[in-house]
Amino acid sequence: MIVDTHAHIYYAKIMSEVDDIINRALENDVQYIFMPNVDLKSVDGMYQIEEKYPQLCKSMMGLHPCSVDLDWKDTMSKLSKYFETRNYVGIGETGIDLYWEKKYYEEQKKAFNWQIDMALEMNLPIIIHSRESTDICIEMIRAKQNGDLKGIFHCFSGDMDQAKSIKELSFHIGIGGVVTYKNSNLLPILIENGLSNVVLETDSPYLAPVPFRGKDNEPSFLKYILEKISTELNVEKNILCEKTTKNALNLFGITPQI
Repeated sequence: MIVDTHAHIYYAKIMSEVDDIINRALENDVQYIFMPNVDLKSVDGMYQIEEKYPQLCKSMMGLHPCSVDLDWKDTMSKLSKYFETRNYVGIGETGIDLYWEKKYYEEQKKAFNWQIDMALEMNLPIIIHSRESTDICIEMIRAKQNGDLKGIFHCFSGDMDQAKSIKELSFHIGIGGVVTYKNSNLLPILIENGLSNVVLETDSPYLAPVPFRGKDNEPSFLKYILEKISTELNVEKNILCEKTTKNALNLFGITPQI
């Protein structure tokens, strides 16, 4: 069984196909799909999927850095109130994005810090978006790490030094479709880093692996990510499944289904 630790299957572009997407995921041994929230507008769609597939799909709550603006504090206050009505498996997606949006950099840092504090207070893993900002996010986590902070550097695309720093902070790295791309630097990093803090993800509907690059991604495509890593690292697929699934479920505090 495998776990998709990061999928936005509630996005409008694939929401109409979600039943088929779920069926294909089940047919390909996907045991859990973890859904990070991005803003106030995405909550309802995420809830709809979780309520229809409660054993498979698990919700998180957070504010994506690309959704941060001058009203970030009001937005975070509203998102925080959702914790009064239901439980979540994680905080996020949060972090810093300096690829798409630099205008609200200071606001992004403040919103990220708010969510780091939430993760500590609630003892939940935090899901970090760190595009063009990995070093900054590492330092912000390091400043708050008291031994209890945990989470995933989602869609990790950094270098070996950054991977080592993340492991030293007791955080995980999320590996997705990018590992199958010709220009990816991830395989040598995985060889040296090992699998002890690696989890798998798709970031559906984005970053589909080869042979579907450029098309909509979905959780069933985890098998292509798995096959690539298994082949290049010379690790049997069942061992890779076992290790990455155990990493994910331990992180999210979930007892595996029998």
